[in-house]
Amino acid sequence: MKEALFWKKENNAVRCNACKRHCLIAEGKTGFCKVRKNIDGKLISLVYGRNLTSEIDPIEKKPLFHFHPTSKVLGVSTFGCNFSCLHCQNYNISKEFSEEAISNLPFTSPEEVIELALKEKVQGIAYTYTEPTIFIEYALDIMKLAKKNGLFNVFVSNGYMEKEVLEEAKKFLDAINVDLKGSTEFYKKVCGNVDINGVKENIKWLYKNKIHMELTYLIIPSFNDKKEFFEEITDFVLSLSNKIPLHFSAFYPTYKLDYLPKTSPFTVLEAKKLAEEKGLKYVYAGNLRQEENSFCSECNNLLISRLYFNFEIKGIEKGKCSKCNAKADFVL
Repeated sequence: MKEALFWKKENNAVRCNACKRHCLIAEGKTGFCKVRKNIDGKLISLVYGRNLTSEIDPIEKKPLFHFHPTSKVLGVSTFGCNFSCLHCQNYNISKEFSEEAISNLPFTSPEEVIELALKEKVQGIAYTYTEPTIFIEYALDIMKLAKKNGLFNVFVSNGYMEKEVLEEAKKFLDAINVDLKGSTEFYKKVCGNVDINGVKENIKWLYKNKIHMELTYLIIPSFNDKKEFFEEITDFVLSLSNKIPLHFSAFYPTYKLDYLPKTSPFTVLEAKKLAEEKGLKYVYAGNLRQEENSFCSECNNLLISRLYFNFEIKGIEKGKCSKCNAKADFVL
């Protein structure tokens, strides 16, 4: 356990300011995420050093298609989440766990995480599977060491952190994939009374601060699979840039939405087509086991081929399209 960052004392309680929920936590209680606890009038992180994963993944799995393509990352995660999504794929570690399960997990220091990353010869660290915001103290300590050792840092996030967290993470964060999950109503009903405006504000902040960002929209049948929702998210992305990569992803039944059918491939491809017709340059259809290739935004030359987890850089030479010489929109 370690004293948390981003909190203040309020009478006999503490106010957590890591995310936009701003939980007011009484003595002996935890916040919404279940891993930030008021102990003797201080906010304590219960999950510092409690790394659940040491998996090595391709960066494309996060998904980040335009950031160091074909590189490998070491995953870091802990228990807990500040959302309560009905479709959570990792609900056993995000919601359905006990403090005993946390304490029984072996301690892994930030130094040990970096040692493993260097041993496995990965190029970066991914803070993933659960929301990095709720273990930000652990993440920041690893991120600092990662940068010193020539490794990059990427977040896979719901984007609901407070600005102070972003400001601190910005010093070490290289890229982020943010889930932009649906409409205002969707966030209220499916994610646990979340304000979508908080997520959108952070997406705007990330773009303004030039942190490489990609967005993922999981299409869930009967919840956020209507054409007007696809138009709404596309228009929002276009209001920032037509070159922000947008991943439409197929849903597979899980957790409290296990009664739903999986998303029709037609729906995912329809969303992709709509976004492209509106003007987005890089739109991908995920979870379909089909090609997810990247093409030059100027001449449509094949730049990177992707099928399942097979990736190959085809048409990029010295950071430019090999056919028309236009700058490739990738961090290489």
